[in-house]
This record gives sequence, structure tokens and C-alpha cells, in this order.
Amino acid sequence: MVAKITIAPDVFLWREKFSPRQQKALLDDVLARLEQAPLYRPVMPNTGKAFSVEESNFGALGWVSDKSGYRYQPMHPVTGTPWPAIPPALLALWDEINAPPTPECCLVNLYRTGAKMGLHQDRDEKDTSAAVIGVSLGDEALFRIGSAVRGGKTASVLLASGDVIAFGGTARLAYHGIDRIRPGTSRLVPGGGRLSLTLRRVRPKKRPPAGGPGARCALNSA
Repeated sequence: MVAKITIAPDVFLWREKFSPRQQKALLDDVLARLEQAPLYRPVMPNTGKAFSVEESNFGALGWVSDKSGYRYQPMHPVTGTPWPAIPPALLALWDEINAPPTPECCLVNLYRTGAKMGLHQDRDEKDTSAAVIGVSLGDEALFRIGSAVRGGKTASVLLASGDVIAFGGTARLAYHGIDRIRPGTSRLVPGGGRLSLTLRRVRPKKRPPAGGPGARCALNSA
């Protein structure tokens, strides 16, 4: 069993949660699904400035950004086709860490040399009861996370291939981002770089029937 490391209140890290063999299997599955939903470069609302990362999604809903704003939608913005299903290995990971129901979105970010993600909140979801779960494949990256208030104290941690990070509870709306990647620290991703796979719930879950069993808490030990 991989040990759970506490990075900050309600922020947890599992080092090499996916073994090298599991990383390769997951990568092959992700790349096959990206053939159905190719990576594209989103743009910022209003300004139209392109992101430094390339993106795609798996699941019932995908997170997109364009000049009209941020939102979730069921179709790829370029191809107009539904997003592929979330890989089974990621659904199994979700079940280890979060209570049901399953995630509706797996955001796929590809970081090549020089790409980064500024501090931001995951707040476009109507359901914030479940933890956000991130899986790293490929090059190492410096991940930064703070509090739900912009400008507060932050903590940094180096994420390597196979690592899993989760933040929920008091940290669910924490500002977080990727300061930089370390090119050449992994040979896993073809052409180099880092794939980030982020699992989220989007819509409010249905309440259990009166008298039914209560949901287990998010961020269970794994």
C-alpha cells in the first residue's frame, strides 16, 4: 500500500501510486482515447490569448475555455463529438479516495517545455463535495497550492510520474497551479512533457433516500 502524505490541511499526496508498468498501461489508454478527442489549445475568455498547455477531456462532461468564458459541455469544441469515457484505472482510483458517485470529467492537460498553469480555483463545478484528484504522467512538475483566498501562503511540492494528489474539504477551492515542469526528467510521454489527468465531479449528486446509508467521507485512505 502506498503511503498517504499530508502536504497541507486536506491536501494529500501518494508517491508513485501508479507503478512504472501501470503508468505505461494508463498512458497507452489515454493516448488511444486522445485519438478520439484530440488535444487542442484553449484560449482565455475576453482576450483570446492561447493557453500554454494543450487540453482535452474524458467523461460525460468536459471543461472548456474560449472567448465566451469557462464552462462544461458534453462535446469536443473542435470535433463536435462526445468525449471518450474515463479510463477504468482512473475510475478505480476515484473509488479509493472519494465517495460515490463517479467523476463526470477527466481534464487532460499536456505540458511541453515552457508550459505552466497560473494559480486558479476549480470553481466552475456545482458539486464541490468531492476532492479533486490529479494524476501525473511524464516529466516532473512543481505544483503550488494555497488557500481559498488569493494571495495567501502557498506550499510547493514536486510531482513525479505516477504521483497522485488530491485536495478536498477545506482545500477544495484552494488556489493551485503548476509553476513549471522539468523537461527531460521522464521518457514516458512521446515527444517529452507531462500529462496531467484531473478528475472532478461537476453536477450535484442526488441525495440518498431517507433512512438509507450515509455516504462515506471524501479523502479516504488509499
